[in-house]
Amino acid sequence: MTKFISILDEIGGTLLFLQKILGTLFKKKLKTHDVFEQIWKVTAESFFTTAMAGFFVGAIMTVQFAMQMTEFGALGYLGGLATSGTFREVGPLLIAFMLSGKVGAFTSAELGTMRVTEQIDAVRCLGADPMQEIIVPRFIGIIVSSFFLLGAGLVMSVFGGMLMGQAFAGVNFEEYLRHVPTIVNPISILNGLIKCFAFAVVLATVCTYKGFSATGGAKGVGRAVVATAVTTMICIVVMDWMTSFLAEIVLTMVRGYRS
Repeated sequence: MTKFISILDEIGGTLLFLQKILGTLFKKKLKTHDVFEQIWKVTAESFFTTAMAGFFVGAIMTVQFAMQMTEFGALGYLGGLATSGTFREVGPLLIAFMLSGKVGAFTSAELGTMRVTEQIDAVRCLGADPMQEIIVPRFIGIIVSSFFLLGAGLVMSVFGGMLMGQAFAGVNFEEYLRHVPTIVNPISILNGLIKCFAFAVVLATVCTYKGFSATGGAKGVGRAVVATAVTTMICIVVMDWMTSFLAEIVLTMVRGYRS
């Protein structure tokens, strides 16, 4: 019972923190230089990791689909199905996990260190708002960077799929790409973008909240980093289920309206 109350307390604290971020975002003037600095920082630090992960995910998806589609003689649709699966599901989830393990943990540790060394209190004593000066630029930076990294990861996943299709299934590049425009429709792309945005909001909120509320010196910072990694993973999986469920409902309604 105590554990359950503690979880509810954490959820409530996180939602209130998100409310403060949004209140600051829409009511106070932001320093665009700080925002662009965070966007560049997150994108540059995570670009290579995300691109490499995207390449191998595309290759893995192609191998899995090729093994099944060979039995049905439908290898011509290999590129379209592998790319659609990556755009709709694996791509956004991959980007979110990459960012949670690298950017989320780093941001939480950075803010936690600022908290326990009283740098955040010093900012407040100087008459500035820590939410405006420190939290919101990082919040926006993670969300905007997610879209750049999603694009890079998806391009690399297609490239990895093409190479693996050629090497593993004997499908040349032209044949691999032939049915991509047919199967990867605007709904697939929109679904991926919505998931990417939802995951980025979850990650940005959790890592800034855990870091900002860290206490207890170096051990407290370590606990905040671990809590950020665990909480973010769980929340992203739950959010993935929710967005997938809602997307299927909307898609069913659209199909019913068209028919």
